[in-house]
Amino acid sequence: MSNGRNRRGAVRATDRVLLAYKKVSPEKFEDITEDYRQGISIYTQEGLADIQMYVGAQAALDRMRLKDPDMADFLKHLDNKVNLLLKRVKGERGVFDALKMQKVNLSAKGLAFYAFEAFQPGEIVEVHLALLPAYTFLYFFVRVVKCDSEGEHQGKTIYRVGSEFALLMEEDRDKLVQHSFKQQSMALRSRRQGEDE
Repeated sequence: MSNGRNRRGAVRATDRVLLAYKKVSPEKFEDITEDYRQGISIYTQEGLADIQMYVGAQAALDRMRLKDPDMADFLKHLDNKVNLLLKRVKGERGVFDALKMQKVNLSAKGLAFYAFEAFQPGEIVEVHLALLPAYTFLYFFVRVVKCDSEGEHQGKTIYRVGSEFALLMEEDRDKLVQHSFKQQSMALRSRRQGEDE
């Protein structure tokens, strides 16, 4: 059993995902953790309903695109128009607006990502992540392990932040592992095809 867990924990993949993050106070994290211990899902946090609806719609559109590309394009434009109108009516920025395409390193144990701000080891970070192309949405918390300067980009210092999961639902860990396995097998297949040519 522990050997299987070790193998699962060793699965690591570099990928491009939609990502948003922000530092969380120890008090807020403790409140969320206590709620979770009491059986309250971490997905009940404010603002998550909108993003889950968006991600669900994108996943459905991707599946539809295989059967009827024209209809999928039409519905995607319609969805974008509705989202734009809602944003104007609400006049506020939500989690969805903060999601940015970014290269990350994923494993069953943690996440490494890039940031334009420095993090201190031990800080807690709230993470919203959508795995592509399936738009699998994950919400979790990480604890910063290290933060190293990686040089500059557009005149700003960029940092590589290494973290370990502080609060991640087990079913989401399974989704991460499955996604990482898939990414690794695709990379191996591409490498083999390159060698055969």
